[in-house]
Amino acid sequence: MSIIVTKATNQKQSEIHWNTAVQTENVKKMNVLIVGSGGREHAIVDALSKSTKVSKLYCAPGNAGVAKHAELVALKDTDINGLLSFALEKQIDLTIVGPETPLSLGIVDVFKANGLRIFGPSQKAAQIESSKRFAKNLMIKYNIPTAAYKVFSNFDEALNYVKEKPLPAVLKYDGLAAGKGVVIAETIEDAELALKDMLIDDKFGEGKVVIEDFLEGPEFSFMCFVNGTDVYPMVLAQDHKRAFDGDKGPNTGGMGAYGPLPFITEKDQNFALEKIMKPTAEAMLKEGCPFSGVLYGGLMKTKNGIKVIEFNARFGDPETEIVLPRLKSDLFDIFYGISNGEKIEIEWNDFPILGIVMASKGYPGDYEKDYEIKGTGDSEATIYHMGTTEKDGKLLTSGGRVLMVIGKGNNLNEARTKALEAVKKIECENLFYRTDIGWYSEISAYDKTTRCQNNRHAKNQVAPKRRNNE
Repeated sequence: MSIIVTKATNQKQSEIHWNTAVQTENVKKMNVLIVGSGGREHAIVDALSKSTKVSKLYCAPGNAGVAKHAELVALKDTDINGLLSFALEKQIDLTIVGPETPLSLGIVDVFKANGLRIFGPSQKAAQIESSKRFAKNLMIKYNIPTAAYKVFSNFDEALNYVKEKPLPAVLKYDGLAAGKGVVIAETIEDAELALKDMLIDDKFGEGKVVIEDFLEGPEFSFMCFVNGTDVYPMVLAQDHKRAFDGDKGPNTGGMGAYGPLPFITEKDQNFALEKIMKPTAEAMLKEGCPFSGVLYGGLMKTKNGIKVIEFNARFGDPETEIVLPRLKSDLFDIFYGISNGEKIEIEWNDFPILGIVMASKGYPGDYEKDYEIKGTGDSEATIYHMGTTEKDGKLLTSGGRVLMVIGKGNNLNEARTKALEAVKKIECENLFYRTDIGWYSEISAYDKTTRCQNNRHAKNQVAPKRRNNE
């Protein structure tokens, strides 16, 4: 098993003075608060629970799986004042923010103003996710490769623009939409319906729409720990946005992920780091909103090179669940070092890993909750809880995405087999899942029979209720 070492991309090795192998004898054990309730937060809590430098873990609000490692706090992740009061009362030494909404609400600014250490970008820096317009303007200004675009607030003007351009069209709501604010419009009728949702009916809230040129190619997720202009790449992942096998059905928050990615070469990754991720960090500094935290690049390998589909200001979900298990270094050291402005060094394992999401039937549309789940302890697989609760000693569904089951192996096929074996041991009458996670790793990166579109991003439709795809 080989080890990948990540260092600051703009520093010589001799300049790195925060080492994740630092001795622990004289280090005070810390109280840590994680904000969020999904599988991403469960993976973060799981990794932090292994650190010798953590005294007590809290998670607000957390879920039934998180409760095995952390004390749950009955506060919503949007209750900034409540979270601040809790952190002050419990003398929290470090807070880690998982979801995008509290970042966009300025939780980092509030905590820092009250003398608290927190990992994540400022409200101004979080615009790179919360405003598609801000992100696109930044990329164009600093020559970061992305699709051409135009911004609209008027429905008729937007629809006329789509009619003048070749289809399909990529329509993006200019704001946060839980991963569902992007539509690939294959027809004018699709575009009209999506634009009506976004500009007339305010489905995601009042806002504008970014209309992009359509790109083709395989997508991949490139997350980096960032502190100003110091950029530390993580291992790559590819997630699966469509609900059903064969990349069919509506767009979701993600139905599974895997890594490593055989279709991304070392040259590809170096290009993405040197021409996209690092220049973006430098651009943010020049714009007066230096970035600190996790910068997520949703990238596409097109025939004309790698281009940006989107940026996020935090860990991706479900990518985090298959990236953090490959981390060899102490995650606490990384969070603490970056929040302190220190240089860090990171080691990664490169074993194949694959995760399958089990979701409530009807997701990403309407779904029912409180279905009992059994069998989560019947395999050796790691299972991250995404939307669960415990009532009267029973594990119940409480969200659209419910569990993510992780398989590891000597290759991706073996990892998928192990994950599927564990999935089939889980009993719940209201869950479905995909069986083909990682399919793209088995074909040529530019198989003419496939169309991996700039994506994320299915037609605006609701998933039918469906049984487990066995």
